[in-house]
Amino acid sequence: MTPTAPTAARPADAAPSRTAAAPRRRRRHGAPAVLLTPFFVLFTGATLVPIGYALYLSLYAEHRSGLGFGGGETVFTGLGNYTRALGDAAFRGGFVNLAEYCLLYIPLMTGLALVLALLLDSALVRARRFFQLALFLPHAVPGTIAALIWVYLYTPGISPVIGALDALGAQADLLGHPLAAVVNMAVWEWTGYNMVIFFAALQAVPREVLEAAVVDGAGPLRTALSIKLPLIRSSLAVVGLFTVIGSLQLFTEPMILHGTTPSVTSAWSPNMYAYTAAFERHDYGLAAASSVLLALAAAGLSFAVTRATRGRGGSRPPHGTERAV
Repeated sequence: MTPTAPTAARPADAAPSRTAAAPRRRRRHGAPAVLLTPFFVLFTGATLVPIGYALYLSLYAEHRSGLGFGGGETVFTGLGNYTRALGDAAFRGGFVNLAEYCLLYIPLMTGLALVLALLLDSALVRARRFFQLALFLPHAVPGTIAALIWVYLYTPGISPVIGALDALGAQADLLGHPLAAVVNMAVWEWTGYNMVIFFAALQAVPREVLEAAVVDGAGPLRTALSIKLPLIRSSLAVVGLFTVIGSLQLFTEPMILHGTTPSVTSAWSPNMYAYTAAFERHDYGLAAASSVLLALAAAGLSFAVTRATRGRGGSRPPHGTERAV
């Protein structure tokens, strides 16, 4: 009896394997799609749709006839609302106030948060948890309560701070130039928040690198400036980017002072200008156009900060510490 040669695989044998691979591919791609769908739905409804609607509103204006009674006529104006916003001195003045605010607030808040984080990370501070919580607490205070606190502290006649300065003969006019008051409120609110970010980045610095620096004779100040700061450069870039974006959206702090002092007008910042145009003058086209212009300014500055900090966020130890380790 002669042995039979093995038969070749039939095409029908390969069909089940290809058929079985299809459900596996569907399962592999189906799970991420199901998990990401809620995000894209919320992102579309809460971000893309409002942006599109704002762009639509910025191209139209409502014209009322007669004494203003009855409904008005919505007409297409193209870039007319943008021209009105850019031609308004109050809108341009808001950007001037915003620029002065950023030049004063961003270095002050970032530097203070960084110094506090370095102090908490050093061996000189005891009860780190307590100071962390105490410094972060102003950011956790609800906005309504914070507004009541600052209105109380800045209102002449009831403020104990202004009263004490007047009693000493200082004749304090804290709100004559409201920029310092606005910066003070923002620093109080955001220093602790950014301090926690810096402190978390400092905790991730390799301890052996710091020990090698001590062995090489570096003191606490030299260690902080030459080793810790370069290793948390990426966190500095992120905080700087978010701070720039948040500063351009300045609204809460000057709005708190708006009813307290006449020097803070309803158009003190671009956000306040858009708010006043929409909810006091009911000029929604102008409000939308000013909001779009502010968003474009924020996008441009964010791009500039990102380009300026690109490639500088590495975590490579400074020269000389590799040899010591």
